[in-house]
Amino acid sequence: MDLSQLHDALSSQSFDKIADICDELILQVASTGVAYHEEWPYTIHLLGHLYIHDLNSARFLWKSVPQGIKETRPELVAAWKIGQCLWTKNYAGVYNAVRCFDWSPEASGIIASFLENYTRKMFDLLTFAYSTITVSDAAHFMGMSEEDATKYAVEHGWSLDAQRKILTTVKPKIATEQKADPSKLQRLTEFVFHLEN
Repeated sequence: MDLSQLHDALSSQSFDKIADICDELILQVASTGVAYHEEWPYTIHLLGHLYIHDLNSARFLWKSVPQGIKETRPELVAAWKIGQCLWTKNYAGVYNAVRCFDWSPEASGIIASFLENYTRKMFDLLTFAYSTITVSDAAHFMGMSEEDATKYAVEHGWSLDAQRKILTTVKPKIATEQKADPSKLQRLTEFVFHLEN
């Protein structure tokens, strides 16, 4: 079984491509009738789907993994715990699931990138959902200590009322691009021409 394309994606940190690469490879291998279950990188495959937040495919993959493999690969089970937390929207649980396992060198890169992206996503959600939030709630949702959550928030433009332990969010400015509609421009030109004459 040639997994060189997968190894290339991992080494180049093209984590967003891993799910598609694995899906394609598993179909190719399955079509040959060769038994692949023992050698298949299920953990990386599952993490690839979680990385792009394809929870339906992650669930389908988990259900298709033979029970014997689930019982002998603790890292796969740990990856699935992340998936379960994502599925149930247990935001703090995602962080706990990531931090409660000593990931292999092969999985640690995708895990680190996933966690960075997930933290940024949670921060953006909090920015849009709240105008103010307690430090403890922000820390809970972002899976950080109160000190780290405060530092992260302040570095990203929020302000802190240290006495009340309240963070005030800063809504991002929405840039709107106005494009001239040629028909409106023509009517405006005609109108100005009419006023001048």
